[in-house]
Amino acid sequence: MRVMVALAVSGILLVAPAGPVSAHVVPADVAAWSAQRYAGRALPDPRHADPAAVAEFFDAAGPVESAYLARSYPRLVNGLDGAPLALRLAAGDGVRLLDDPRGDGRVAEVVGDPLTARRIVVLVPGVDTDAANFHSGLGGVLRRAPAWQAKQVHDAAGPGVAVVAWLGYDPPEGLGIASARTERARDGAAALVRFLRGLAVQRPTATFVLIGHSYGSAVLGYAAPALPAAVTDLVALGSPGMGVRDAAALRTTARVWAGRAPNDWTRFVPGVRVLGFGHGAKPTGAGFGSREVPCGDVDGHDGYFVPGTSSLAALAGIARDMS
Repeated sequence: MRVMVALAVSGILLVAPAGPVSAHVVPADVAAWSAQRYAGRALPDPRHADPAAVAEFFDAAGPVESAYLARSYPRLVNGLDGAPLALRLAAGDGVRLLDDPRGDGRVAEVVGDPLTARRIVVLVPGVDTDAANFHSGLGGVLRRAPAWQAKQVHDAAGPGVAVVAWLGYDPPEGLGIASARTERARDGAAALVRFLRGLAVQRPTATFVLIGHSYGSAVLGYAAPALPAAVTDLVALGSPGMGVRDAAALRTTARVWAGRAPNDWTRFVPGVRVLGFGHGAKPTGAGFGSREVPCGDVDGHDGYFVPGTSSLAALAGIARDMS
């Protein structure tokens, strides 16, 4: 039987489990967290709570109680959309905004300072990306690693920009049926919208750029209608399609950009969507209505973030809002 202790902090009663608490966000953690009460209120459900409600909860809790919760449930608070960014970073070794080990893992890491950045870029990777290759790249090819890609964008963009490598969904494994369908992209889109709403509620003066590489661009397409107004730019690189026929169908006020290397294999992907298969028109097509990201000197499907390329220079300009 779990022994419970009551901790009075600043005159407010918190009920918390005695002894160490697992740092992993597993069902037992969620259940233990949800069983607690703060000033007679349940803690926000990390699976369903609206990011704005999460922000209100931590505002009411104050810094001492919030820090206590982060120490007790570091990985859970770290990934709780709407929680104060400083608290999430403190619980995530200073760089992580998500660290969920379940399944193939979900990870989000930031390069730069999201607490002060004027512009925040969120990079969404594609097929075959998981927590195991987040830093090393698929097959050990570094240019495929989201963490490395985020650093290149940050370094090229310069001061005032923070870049998040966001693997907050489960991309398809390989180029099979799952990669040709939309279910993983739709699930990713819902998670991405929550993540962006959590950032926006904590950084109301910042604006946001989303970069979707490969299947990640489909995630952007399904997220687009529900994204916060502070998202000013959507960028699709090496895209198989964004799930729509043209940019207007994305139903967003954000500017839409697209680029594809001359020898990117996605040029062979049919720009159709039939019976749940395919991702619609290519955003690089003449009739789509996107702005061009120059990619004439980019080599292959994974070369968009390589230093010295025209694509990386363009991404840095979009990140700085110099278009």
